[in-house]
Amino acid sequence: MTTDELRIFSRVAELASFSRAADQLGLTRARVSVAVQQLEERLGTRLLQRTTRSVRLTEDGMRFLERCKDYLAEGEQLATMFRANIGGLTGRLRIDLPATVARDLVIPRLPEFLARHPALELGISTTDRRVDLVNEGFDCVLRVGVLDDSELIARPLGFMRMANAASPAYLQAHGTPHALADLAQHRIVHFAQTLSPSDAGWEYFDAAQGHYRLQPVRTLVTVNGTDAYNAAAVAGLGLIQAPVSGLLPCFAAGTLVEVMPAFTARPMPVSLVYLNRRQLAPRVAAVMDWLGEILSPHFVQDGEVPIASIAPSAAPAGRAASPSRSVPHASQRASPAADAAAPRRQSRRPPS
Repeated sequence: MTTDELRIFSRVAELASFSRAADQLGLTRARVSVAVQQLEERLGTRLLQRTTRSVRLTEDGMRFLERCKDYLAEGEQLATMFRANIGGLTGRLRIDLPATVARDLVIPRLPEFLARHPALELGISTTDRRVDLVNEGFDCVLRVGVLDDSELIARPLGFMRMANAASPAYLQAHGTPHALADLAQHRIVHFAQTLSPSDAGWEYFDAAQGHYRLQPVRTLVTVNGTDAYNAAAVAGLGLIQAPVSGLLPCFAAGTLVEVMPAFTARPMPVSLVYLNRRQLAPRVAAVMDWLGEILSPHFVQDGEVPIASIAPSAAPAGRAASPSRSVPHASQRASPAADAAAPRRQSRRPPS
């Protein structure tokens, strides 16, 4: 069993394709197929289930892939421990980002990062769904919102400030709301992964009660993507509540304006999630550090987040002693908004 065989198998599993793995590795498809077959013969088990249409990991393959990546990562650390800063990072990694975070915050800064590491290859997925790190071969994922309970490791980065917005055309037609009572005459665009209209409402911090509450508000349109969420507001379909970072382009263009700044939703936690490995490859650790650095200006300061709104497991990154297992925030029992954000029902807030 050679390192080349392990690297080839890992790339085939990551891409779910012998042909694409061969192209990326600069090998023939036959060479890749033979390498995986020899590895399976040495191990005495089938690692990949092959059909004419797909390639997927078997149960043994999933278990082996994790140990394989650990081995390759440790080997890379050994090979670069005395020359980590010479020539920059090398290799390829896959990350997943919320669509608007990638578009507005990460990709504009990417050229400067790749200029420092010209031999690094990045595969960037942009989606609003929760990807499967193991089966889809991601090295790390940026998640905005409440985390599911899992065996993954989470590095808390901070909290994104929220804002309320509407289009000038909507406000001209329906008036500008200033107080919670005004919302009875308005409607919102609802965000839900399942497109369910339940739990549609306006989230705000109730200072008297010391927690966030959800006030039901009429909705005509429900979406499950951040671009559609912002576009629906621009089209005048209702009020929205979203992270400021995703609204800034619309504010700058004048297609959306801020409303009811005293009644914003709870800041959304931002975390980097990765697999529980003994050693992170240097390129993965470096990209995670870089993402935390470029996103930090968009986080609220500790004093801006009401203490009652933060569960112990959701402390800002500055207070976290170390990364922790991915766990959900403890819901405030008196807060419908907190319950609505629980993993079993998915967050009704857009991730960016």
